[in-house]
Amino acid sequence: MTTTAILLLLVSLLIASGLSYFQYIYKAKNKSKVNLFLAFLRFLTIFSIFLLLINPIITKNRLEIVKTPLPVVIDNSSSISFLNVNKEVEQLYKKIISNKDIQEKFEVQSYQFSEDFEPSDKFTFKGTQTNIDVVAKNLKSIYKNNNYPTILISDGNQTSGNDYVYSFGTENKVYPIIVGDTTTFLDIKINQLNVNKYAFHKNKFPVEAFLSYSGTKNITADFVISQGNLILSKQRISFTTYKKTATVSVLLPADKIGIQVFKATITSLEKEKNTYNNTKNFAVEVIDQKTNIAIVSPINHPDLGALKRAIETNVQRKVTILKPNDIKSLQDYNVLILYQPNTEFKALFENNKVAGINTFIITGNSTDFNFLNQQQNNLNFKMSGQKEDYLSVFNPQFNLFAIDNIGFENLPPLQNAFGSVTVNGSLSVLLSSKIRTIDTNSPLLAFAENQSKRTAYLLGENSWKWRLQSHINNQSFEKYDVFIDKIIQFLATSTGKKSLVVEHEQFYNFGEAIEITAQYFNKNYEFDEKARLTIAVTNTKTKQTKSFDLLKSNNYYKVNLDGLKAGNYSFNVKELNSNSTYSSNFEILDFDIEKQFVNPDIEKMSQLALQTQANEYYPDQVDTLIKVLLENKEYKAIQKNNSTKTQLIDWVWLLIFILILLITEWFTRKYNGLL
Repeated sequence: MTTTAILLLLVSLLIASGLSYFQYIYKAKNKSKVNLFLAFLRFLTIFSIFLLLINPIITKNRLEIVKTPLPVVIDNSSSISFLNVNKEVEQLYKKIISNKDIQEKFEVQSYQFSEDFEPSDKFTFKGTQTNIDVVAKNLKSIYKNNNYPTILISDGNQTSGNDYVYSFGTENKVYPIIVGDTTTFLDIKINQLNVNKYAFHKNKFPVEAFLSYSGTKNITADFVISQGNLILSKQRISFTTYKKTATVSVLLPADKIGIQVFKATITSLEKEKNTYNNTKNFAVEVIDQKTNIAIVSPINHPDLGALKRAIETNVQRKVTILKPNDIKSLQDYNVLILYQPNTEFKALFENNKVAGINTFIITGNSTDFNFLNQQQNNLNFKMSGQKEDYLSVFNPQFNLFAIDNIGFENLPPLQNAFGSVTVNGSLSVLLSSKIRTIDTNSPLLAFAENQSKRTAYLLGENSWKWRLQSHINNQSFEKYDVFIDKIIQFLATSTGKKSLVVEHEQFYNFGEAIEITAQYFNKNYEFDEKARLTIAVTNTKTKQTKSFDLLKSNNYYKVNLDGLKAGNYSFNVKELNSNSTYSSNFEILDFDIEKQFVNPDIEKMSQLALQTQANEYYPDQVDTLIKVLLENKEYKAIQKNNSTKTQLIDWVWLLIFILILLITEWFTRKYNGLL
């Protein structure tokens, strides 16, 4: 209490004593024991009231013993049961946490991890991934600024997350208990397969395989890639006690269009304990997307070279630059880029009315707009002979296809004739134009669809400056080239707008997230937030069907199908209000990453112990570990003083005490006839 509070209490004591003495002793005719008792009651009452008014703060100190935390972290992944050490892990856990000396010295806390980390004292060993890195992150979050040891019981085989050796830091010791058979068994396995998701028809696609071997003698193995009963590639690989890894690169033909499933296998004449990791399935979607584009121009211009380079960054695009009269057959091309058309293009326009090839019309200072008005009816041009610079304005509502704003507003202006452009019919505008700060309400880049014919319009020349500026801004041409590629992709296909668009993978690995997303558009091709989407998934072998609702998330709907077994599945997505449907299939490949290991990762676990200035242990050394922890003087219980401050006015019992004093005083006076 402060000096002021003590002074006030002394004054209160004097006042309470004086008032009690004056009323019951000084004024009393008979100084009986009753008067002394009443004076005492009055003194306590007045002094208690003064205490409440002064409201001193009472400080209370309480000593508390804080033990050092000891997190015991158990690997709950399926690799533990696959290595047949799940019972051993449970016994180790029980032996540690039930040790009375450990309980007396440490605050023991149990956790489990697989793909996630959580408190637990019961373990199933069914986790589909092993992420030891998540253990480090969570322990740092839970035990901030504490010096504590960690017991990690695991085989050390991590399948996801960052390298855990350096995740724990050096502040706190980690004592790994390495479980699993440490005997080196002969084992050949496919560590990883690298393959593109897509391949193009009649091309060859690369497959890269990383192989490894553990054993004590020299062997040879056959690496085979097959499709069904057909062997596509076979190579003999040699391993020695010094050469334990090999990388194999194979080019496979993409002869069939569609989803093609392949199997990679490595085998030898030697007997292996684990053959599960000798095989990996993979799938490639073979698509026919070779596109021939003709850029037709009567003049030479830097735009032509910039367009050719941007388009041909996609290896499936081939660009030919021609004069209007050089085209012999329109059937040789999938897309026509008509650069600044004039009367020389008359025959080309006439022939294309029959051929129906999608076109990309680019105008500029050399364009004959009267001729162009005669050849198309999407736009009507009334242009003067004066030149004008047009800046671009991105339309975020554009939804004909997915496109990102690459900073169009900051790109150099395009040059075109000054005048008015009138839109006839339906036109999807990606970029509108403005002159300096004035919006023209006219399109700069727009797209039209008339029945099965698609047309794009870019109203201005010098788009080569856009590509150059994009490179300056991003140190790469990539963003601009992707922008042009999306335009060509739109023109290279003649499929009309779909009201129901579904995105999914053609194959998934067992145990990974299986997510299917969908978008539903109304008649105006606007995203419908009130759509009701369901999906029915059927196992093609068992014919068992499960149905789910797709849930809205931002501007799409999604469903998570985790938990399905390996196999082939067909599915049907349906919008209940319009009965629009989409049907397809996918395959879940029989691949369990947790079954790829035959031995614990002793090297990694030893590195972890060394990094944290601790030691690694094996199951038969758990008593030694317990002894080390008990004898380690770093981990001492701390005597902590908890100081709590309480205001006297918060004491309810003091109010009750005052009330009892007043009642007692009243009854005493009543009983003795003093009222």
